[in-house]
Amino acid sequence: MKKAIVITILVLFGALTAAPLVFLVCGSLMGSGELAEYLAPVLESTKGYARWRLFPLYPTLRNLVELCFDSPEFFQMFWNTMKITVGILAGQLVFGLPSAWGLARYPIPGKRFLYFLYILLMMLPFQVTMLSQYLVLNRLHLMDTTWAVIVPGVFSTFSVFLMYRFFCGIPEELLEAARIDGAGEWKIFWAIGVPLGSSGIFSALVLQFLECFSMMEQPLVFLQTKKLWPLSLYLPEIKEGQTGFALCCSLVALLPALCVFGMGQQYLELGITAAAVKE
Repeated sequence: MKKAIVITILVLFGALTAAPLVFLVCGSLMGSGELAEYLAPVLESTKGYARWRLFPLYPTLRNLVELCFDSPEFFQMFWNTMKITVGILAGQLVFGLPSAWGLARYPIPGKRFLYFLYILLMMLPFQVTMLSQYLVLNRLHLMDTTWAVIVPGVFSTFSVFLMYRFFCGIPEELLEAARIDGAGEWKIFWAIGVPLGSSGIFSALVLQFLECFSMMEQPLVFLQTKKLWPLSLYLPEIKEGQTGFALCCSLVALLPALCVFGMGQQYLELGITAAAVKE
């Protein structure tokens, strides 16, 4: 009896979680007239309650055709989003990966304080550091360029923190054995540290991809030219009366994040578990 209740509750929560995705899929297949009929109280502020159907009465691919053939801005901003995301992730591998290894495996003076500083910076919201980032980027003449979003994102402390947790779990005896065999520090890092810490590296990349792909505040502050905008700023700009098109754009924009999450779910679970373990 208790098992049946637990299963029922889990199914209900699963249905609630999947409801927004079902809403996007169904809405993107509806025509403008059908959407206007169902969502009139929301879109036009009329009396009554909005309603919804699980399956469209008159399914259509018009919204998808309009997106694919009549919306070059969407694909330009999709490319901008990918450039920003890939640039940030590549930078975090170049700078964050060695930083996490050094913080985890070497007796750095003030290591405890540095680790506390990383945690403190990780908890600070963007609004707190926005002014200082703006002043630095403006002095470097990077404002209104893609680099204005990429450079601050490269030095994210969360990815370092997560990879640090995995590197701490590598046995010191293994590293000492490699040193006795004549391996240098650089070889130990690449041949032992990176392979054994791959779960933490991939989980950090997955989490950072999900964050960077949907970031909104940083591009809004640092980018004035519309051609440089990512998708997160394009979607709110869709005009009123294009509800079906907006839902279709949101669905297509969601697909890369779903694919990355699906491929990296195992690493993501390992990363969450490692981050929750106390040192």
